Order: sequence, then structure tokens, then C-alpha cells
Amino acid sequence: MASPLSRLDRVVRLARRGLLAFFGFQVALAVALSLVDAYRRRGKRSRPFPVTDPRTVVVGESRVTTYTYGADVFDAMVEAINGARRQILFETYIWKSDRTGERIKAALVAAAERGVEVYCIYDGFANMLANPRFKRFPAGVRVLRYPVYPAGLRFLDLRRYGRDHRKILVVDSETAFVGGYNVGNEYAGEWRDTHLRIVGPAVWDLQRAFADFWNLHRRRRFRTSERPLLLETAGSWETWMRVHRNVPRLWMFPIRGMYLEAINRASERIWLTTAYFLPDQDFVDALKDAARRGVDVRILVPLKSNHVVTDWASRGYYSQLLAAGVRIFRFAGAMVHAKTATVDGTWTTVGTANIDRLSLSGNYEINVEIVDAALAEAMEEIFRTDCTNCLELTLGEWQARDVHRKFTEAVLGPLRPLL
Repeated sequence: MASPLSRLDRVVRLARRGLLAFFGFQVALAVALSLVDAYRRRGKRSRPFPVTDPRTVVVGESRVTTYTYGADVFDAMVEAINGARRQILFETYIWKSDRTGERIKAALVAAAERGVEVYCIYDGFANMLANPRFKRFPAGVRVLRYPVYPAGLRFLDLRRYGRDHRKILVVDSETAFVGGYNVGNEYAGEWRDTHLRIVGPAVWDLQRAFADFWNLHRRRRFRTSERPLLLETAGSWETWMRVHRNVPRLWMFPIRGMYLEAINRASERIWLTTAYFLPDQDFVDALKDAARRGVDVRILVPLKSNHVVTDWASRGYYSQLLAAGVRIFRFAGAMVHAKTATVDGTWTTVGTANIDRLSLSGNYEINVEIVDAALAEAMEEIFRTDCTNCLELTLGEWQARDVHRKFTEAVLGPLRPLL
């Protein structure tokens, strides 16, 4: 007769095997979905989508311009780089070695050749497949390649695993660009994203954000200069505009708190656009509570994003959101990659952080928070334009979905905290 300890040991082994089998099935399903999606996408191009023309508003002592079409923002960035006289700070997540990427690089190199200080930061993991020749720069351009594996020997230190997901350009301490646009041909015309150009004192905080990242990571193993980047900027605060930075190395994640504070204060409307919607339950509850107290809560996401597993996992939140009165709009025919929100026609945020774990508590991110009715009006116009290209998801439609869809969502649900 087996002893109680041997029976317990057998139960533990069976439970362990069951968990491993379930996890293995999750991974296999995720891989299969990704492969099928990649096959279906072969040779397909995005459909044309409506865009909102650039619009400039005055916010405090600064001027802010909204961009919703990649070609427009890249033209404006090159114009600013070509007009630089003293210093250029350029940081991006993805920098493709295509026509658009070469155009930005050529402008930066030309600026360095005429005596402008040029600093560049790009994420090594995001650009692993870029042409090695493209990653070589003349000596006049100071480059920090954020490493593919940044933890070094401190492999248990979770603070060292965040990717550099920020997109910043600062020129002469006078003009700055920030938003969701990576650099590449497909972003110039096939993806719907949002970027801001800021001219005025609000630029200084973005400049400091770049310098702080550079100085935090300027090591020889990053192939960058040991000399710190020192700035001479005014110490005044811009009343109507704040820059929030997630810095995993310092365990700082203020962007999530910024969102939750704005959502909890909302009394009229919350219009939110995100490429990937995988929040924690507290974030979901805040949106549900707002809808239940009569706030017009709308979430705009891609109908099909470039990460099919994320799409399936995120749908697990739809039932409770729709039941609470939240409206969900799905952008059709193209990838919407914007990370924006407006609240009550007054509060706005635009930046690089998606509503998912990686952005809100994992990666280096940067968002601008602006309290200004004119800018909020411009952003609401953009949201309305985007909605003309959307399919709204109703609760009845969602509840009537196929059984195999419900099964797939349930299986992939436990992966949400990892995405």
C-alpha cells in the first residue's frame, strides 16, 4: 500500500506535468497563430485610410503641431535637422535601413559634417535585422546602441531588461518631436500613428529625458563615449505641459499613474487610442467605473494588429468592458499604432507607451501630458476622423462569436501579463 507521502508526490508530479502541458499548448497555439497570420499577410499592403492634416495650437509659451501621417512628420523632421545650428538629439526604437531610414541618417550625417553636435540612440534588439552597413556612422555622429541583452551578468535584475521604446528628436533646444512613429517606409504611408512637434520651453524636458538616458547608459560596452551629455537649459517649468518617463533601471513607471489619475477624474468623456490593449485589471476597472458613472468611454484599437497573439489575448477584456458601457472601435484596413488619449475635452496625452504591461511597467517610454482645450479639440478631431474608418464592436456581436474564438481567447488569456 502506497504511503501518504508517495501519493502526494504522485499528485505533485501529475500537477506539474499538467501545468507544463498546458503551458506548452499555449506556446504552440501562439506560434501557430503567428505563422498562419504571417502567411496570410504575405504581399498584402494596407488600404488607404483617412488622415487629419497637421494642426498647430498655442499651449502656454509653446506651439504644438499634431501629425497623423508618417510622410508629413518625416518631412518636418528632416527640415528641422537640415536647419540645425548647434545640436541634434535623435532617439528611436525601430530605424529601418530603407529609403526613409537612409533619408533620416543622411540628414543627421550632413548636420554633423557642418559642425552640429549629433547624438543618436537606437534599440539594438529592434534593429537586429537592419543592414550592418546602415549601422555604421562617421566619427562625427555619437551613437549609443542600446544592447540586445542589456542585463550583462546581472541576469536576475529585472530593472535591466526594459527595451528603449522611445521616439524623440530635439533640435537646438528649440524644436522637438515625440510620438509613436518609428522610422521606415511602411510607417511613412501604411501605418496610422500620431506624433507631436513642440516648439518652445516644453522642449527642454524632452531634451533632459534624452540626456538622462544617454548618461545612464554611456558605457564602453555600449560603444559610446564616456563623456556625459551636459545640457544648458533653463530651469523653469512649463505650466500646461509635463513629460512623463518610464525608467525601468530606476524602477520608475509614472505613465500608468498619469493615465489612471486622468481616467478617475473624468466626468464627460475618455477617448483612448492604443495599438495594443493589454492592461492590468485595475486599469480595466477604472475604465468600467468611468463608464458606469456616465462618462463616454471609447477605446480605438486595430481590427488586426501586427501581433496576432496580442490581438487574441486582449479580447479577453472585451466582455466586461462592453457590459459596463465602454464603446470599442476597431480600425480597419491598416495598422493604427498611435498611443493617445483625451479626457473631458481638456486633458491630452501623446507618446510612445501602449496600454500593455511592456509599456506601462517594462520598457523605457515617454509620454507628454498636456492640459489645454485647443489641443484636446484637435485630438478629438483626429479621433473622430479615425472612427470613420472603424467598425464598432457591439455587445451582441461579441457574445455571438464562434466557440473556437472563445476557446482560443481563454487559452491565451494567462499570457496577458507577459505581453
